[in-house]
Amino acid sequence: MALTDVELRVLGALIEKERTTPESYPLSSQALLTACNQRTSRDPVTDYHLQDVLAAMTRLRERGLAETVQSLGDRVPKHRHKAAEALGLDEVEAAVLAVLMLRGPQTPGELRTRTERYVFFDSVPAVEGVLERLAERKPPLVVRLGRRPGQSQDRWSQALGADPERLAPRVRRPDEEQENGHASTDGHATEGDRVAALEARIAELEARVEELEGRLADG
Repeated sequence: MALTDVELRVLGALIEKERTTPESYPLSSQALLTACNQRTSRDPVTDYHLQDVLAAMTRLRERGLAETVQSLGDRVPKHRHKAAEALGLDEVEAAVLAVLMLRGPQTPGELRTRTERYVFFDSVPAVEGVLERLAERKPPLVVRLGRRPGQSQDRWSQALGADPERLAPRVRRPDEEQENGHASTDGHATEGDRVAALEARIAELEARVEELEGRLADG
């Protein structure tokens, strides 16, 4: 799946808000941005820009994990996740996965407490059962990390994120730069920069269109 950090935050926020604030779901772009950057129930706390969130939504739509809709009477387009359908998740699996996306690696005990607003687990073993099911998927959706010193339970992490080694930028050696006559990026980095710039531009244009549609609706 190899989702980026901002994609994980956007997807996790959409799953969370569907369960905890159903009256305001799906979310407008501004509400989604606020949900991603909120100061509670997030680790780490972020400061994403609207363009970051909209670009992430574009990629999630392409993967079939989210969609943007505009119902009759809506002033602006709104966003919702499709993770349950795309990944075959029931409500307890979606809750556990969302909290892992929003708060990083945790023990089953922590997950039981932090999913209370989503679902009810009557015991820690019940949470462990959900984690085991998610870990047995092909490919797995969660992974066991083991225990930290002094902890009595293993920690678990979501497995939807990208491999950090694969995403690490290739560092050009000084001798390579000399061979090329100047310090430049390789072909892969150039292509990645080009794609990132296009995604940011698209996100900016989507934000402007959404703002104009909102003004027209008010007028």
